[in-house]
Amino acid sequence: MKTIFQTAATNTGGRNGHVKSEDGTIDLDIKMPDAEGNTDGKSTNPEQLFAAAYATCFAGALQAVAPEHGVKDLGDFNVTAVVGFNKDEDGFFIDATLDCWLPTVDKQMGEKLINSAHEICPYSKATRDNITVELNLMIEA
Repeated sequence: MKTIFQTAATNTGGRNGHVKSEDGTIDLDIKMPDAEGNTDGKSTNPEQLFAAAYATCFAGALQAVAPEHGVKDLGDFNVTAVVGFNKDEDGFFIDATLDCWLPTVDKQMGEKLINSAHEICPYSKATRDNITVELNLMIEA
């Protein structure tokens, strides 16, 4: 195994605290949303950070697999990760939905790309068999 890079972030105060990356790029207050999921607009939460990271990582995986499938241009594509914070009788858990907009490919190729990306994406690997992840190909009606 070859480590490409490492990074670190430190939280103080838990879900009503602060998080800061070692280089200071991330320097944010952490606060739980209210019961409707509303935030104060100034702080974030672990689920937002995870959604941002997963969407970005999965988009990178799509870029990596596209040439393997003969796709030279993904166009103005995007990935939206929706992360849910849930509770049941066993405690707290998260789930994720990845909505993938791939405007330059048809449905068949889009499904191949998102399934291939899901196989190589480090976040998909980390969550596999641990949380429910739903993959959606977004197409024009």
